[in-house]
Amino acid sequence: MKIKVAWIGKTKEAAIQTLTAEYLKRLNYFAEAEGVTLADEADILKYRNKSGTRPPHAIVLLDGRGKQLSSEQLAEFLDQHQNRSPHPLLFAIGPPSGFTDEARAAASFVLSLGKMTIAHELVRIVLLEQLYRAFTILKGHPYHLGH
Repeated sequence: MKIKVAWIGKTKEAAIQTLTAEYLKRLNYFAEAEGVTLADEADILKYRNKSGTRPPHAIVLLDGRGKQLSSEQLAEFLDQHQNRSPHPLLFAIGPPSGFTDEARAAASFVLSLGKMTIAHELVRIVLLEQLYRAFTILKGHPYHLGH
């Protein structure tokens, strides 16, 4: 399975860069994962169309108006996608002002991490940790039970 986690804008905090690299490394035990910095929402929408050699992606937008999932439900979502779709998943974290209605309409799924407001750069870390946790759930790894 291929997963990309994309965010808009440059990372300012070294701690965020370090944690991003750590969780991407952990994710790569279970899936081909990479992080991508993009300039704007239009760059995210380009992933839905075939562009050159890049295959179309199933886009999952992180948005406060999306559906909230438990860790187990996220694991099930990943498992179902892995078993049913050949397309890579692109988890997209938008700008602090959020995504447009056009982007939400183009998404395969809109995911919310909860009702609380979370700093834009921290969303990336929470998402990466939850993706890692979801894969450990699927593989029966004790990480999920120990935290």
